Amino acid sequence: MLDHLNINVSDMDRSRAFYAAALAPLGYAVTKDHGEAVGFGVARDYGQSPDPGGDFWIVSGPALTPRPHFAFSAETRSAVDAFFAAAIAAGGTSNGEHGLRPIYHPDYYAAFVLDPDGYNIEAVCHRAP
Repeated sequence: MLDHLNINVSDMDRSRAFYAAALAPLGYAVTKDHGEAVGFGVARDYGQSPDPGGDFWIVSGPALTPRPHFAFSAETRSAVDAFFAAAIAAGGTSNGEHGLRPIYHPDYYAAFVLDPDGYNIEAVCHRAP
């Protein structure tokens, strides 16, 4: 079980704004802001981490290579859709529009977006509609 993870971002202001917008539909909000490091955590019961600093951190520094892929759990398919729309509106690039991915399993509903540093981020819901 993961407690938290962090990634380097090349432009903290741009990435803070991007992730605040993109992750809001999934229930995330900024939980800690130390300037050079910002933590995001879920503000509701679904997916909430016990870490008060949040389970996802961005840290000022050179982007990681190779670029990792990571997925955020979504409670509903509509949350995946809202994530995709918010991430694109915040400057992300589509890396796979929201929809079913039955190659993984029949109810795998996801969307993929490249963040400002090119990280492949995903929102996924495993529940049937």
